[in-house]
Amino acid sequence: MTATVYLVGAGPGDPDLLTLKAHRLIRSVDLILHDDLVSPQIVALAASYAQVINVGKRCGEKKITQSEINHRMIHATRQGLDVARLKSGDPGIFGRLAEEIDALESAGVSYEVVPGVTAGLAAAASLGASLTDRRTSSRIIVITGHHAHENLIPANPVALENDWRGLAREDATFVVYMPGRNLGRLQRELLDAGFQSDFPAVIVSRASTPEQRQWPTTLAELHAAPPIEAPSILLLGRALARATHNLTAKVLASVVQDSDCSSLFDLV
Repeated sequence: MTATVYLVGAGPGDPDLLTLKAHRLIRSVDLILHDDLVSPQIVALAASYAQVINVGKRCGEKKITQSEINHRMIHATRQGLDVARLKSGDPGIFGRLAEEIDALESAGVSYEVVPGVTAGLAAAASLGASLTDRRTSSRIIVITGHHAHENLIPANPVALENDWRGLAREDATFVVYMPGRNLGRLQRELLDAGFQSDFPAVIVSRASTPEQRQWPTTLAELHAAPPIEAPSILLLGRALARATHNLTAKVLASVVQDSDCSSLFDLV
């Protein structure tokens, strides 16, 4: 039987949010290559006979290149091993899925994409927020704060910086992946593009995990948000109004109860 590479969405971190198919594959393949953001609880589901390798490439020094990951997948299948390439969230949302598919197809390797729960949806769910509340939002715009500058397709180049000017809509909810630490810069870009300063916003760190933290704010105050542990998501739009109101009330109540807290971010 031909060995296969399964490009699996491992969800935002909570093992209970794995699909049944993802759970079955993690427990049955011979080799697991996982992103750094895949939670230890999910990695621990691997079969006792499986080889498990962290191939994470987070910001900073890279321990492994994308070409090396591609080579590992291809080499393993040629040895008759089934591979689960675990990606945080959904494999098709701001990952390297397209590049890995290109490599596998070029090598003639059988593969299958297994979707997963993406972090933006998990963050909204944890807040009890509907990203498409019909009273305020008729669309979701998913965008990242980063582009792979070195991997632009010459025939179809994308902007090196996000151009927000055509996106400033009252009826949209924005899900910004990897917003970065310079939230003041992002705020200025959005305001300059015509976004309303009173737009509700929530920054969510480590969505769906026990370490989840969230910070309610508005676009006008985004620059004042405290340092936030990666991975984080920024949710922005009128549909977040109730969630930001409830979170703000929780923060204020906690401050009254504990005036010695060193960080308001720890409270939410």
